[in-house]
Amino acid sequence: MRRGSYLFTSESVSEGHPDKVCDRISDAVVDTFLSHGPDSRVAVETLCTTNRIVLAGETRGPAKVTAELLEDVARHCVRDIGYEQNGFHWRDALVENYIHEQSADIAKGVDPAGNKDEGAGDQGIMFGFACDETPEYMPAPLYYAHNILKSLAEARHSGAEPELMPDAKSQVTLEYVEGKPVRTTSIVVSTQHTEKVDTDTIRELVRPHVVNVLPEGWMCPEDEFFVNPTGRFVIGGPDGDCGLTGRKIIVDTYGGAAPHGGGAFSGKDPTKVDRSAAYAARYLAKNVVAAGLAAKCTIQLSYAIGISRPLSVYVDTHGTGQVDEDKLGLTLRELMDLSPRGIREHLHLSRPIYARTAAYGHFGRTPDPDGGFSWERLDLVDDLKRAFGAA
Repeated sequence: MRRGSYLFTSESVSEGHPDKVCDRISDAVVDTFLSHGPDSRVAVETLCTTNRIVLAGETRGPAKVTAELLEDVARHCVRDIGYEQNGFHWRDALVENYIHEQSADIAKGVDPAGNKDEGAGDQGIMFGFACDETPEYMPAPLYYAHNILKSLAEARHSGAEPELMPDAKSQVTLEYVEGKPVRTTSIVVSTQHTEKVDTDTIRELVRPHVVNVLPEGWMCPEDEFFVNPTGRFVIGGPDGDCGLTGRKIIVDTYGGAAPHGGGAFSGKDPTKVDRSAAYAARYLAKNVVAAGLAAKCTIQLSYAIGISRPLSVYVDTHGTGQVDEDKLGLTLRELMDLSPRGIREHLHLSRPIYARTAAYGHFGRTPDPDGGFSWERLDLVDDLKRAFGAA
């Protein structure tokens, strides 16, 4: 039963957050392998701390992807984010590489052979979600939290706000009435800044980036607008807190408004269903909502390592569906081959399109001309409408 009124909160973190630095590097490693060999296999993790970057994991790909090349890739990521600080500098950080060859046992389970199709890279459950709260079919608290930080990052990169530094977090709390967001009750923004800027200056610097993102009239009360609550945020990034790949999975997906599967996305090539099947589930759920078949849709997929077909496909429209959920599930399986190979080919995932996903969410983004964010396309809407006589 839908609750009458409640508060719901989601957070986002910037590209300069320590964990996001690691996600960016890991995904750039994936892109590097895929750009040299579309059939590469990559499962790479990154750790960042004070002037140190550690790469680890397993790969299989072209010999031209050397340790020296991957070190350059890591440094480029840090430089592009904007870290040139004493405690974390793209030029000065020590880069250690512990990446090794992919396990032969895993390769045997995944690779096609004889009559065996390409299998899933691991067992697991993956979720996709969409709702009609925003034009991008994303939950509103996360949508606004991401956009606040994107606005701050754009101002920092352009030079418009030189007081800002790369590390930042945001948190947005909305009031819902009858399942719909109606206003903001509180905002939290913490942003790293230069040494000589005081708290009041940062507060007023941040304010327009919040007001301009929220719907008109939605700014929270002044006593619920928190900017750098500790009063100072100069030491930040990996110098202030160790970062690891895959620690911001709720930020990456739906801000807690929907379930999350068992694995992170970053650092994994698209044969890993942790990543590709989560993208497929989002793609299907988004098209269902965009077709007007439901106001909210959750899809769960499950897989076993080495097995090509999904073990289950579950569809939940949360009482908002306009069609039978069982028929909807069957229709979705007819419209898209949900084997690992089928997902990869349908969404054209074997391309170097992943570094751009590392910050501000993997979902709710605009599809790029080169195929990035292909899982955000709405090219199944007409097929779904026809299947249910709604065209």
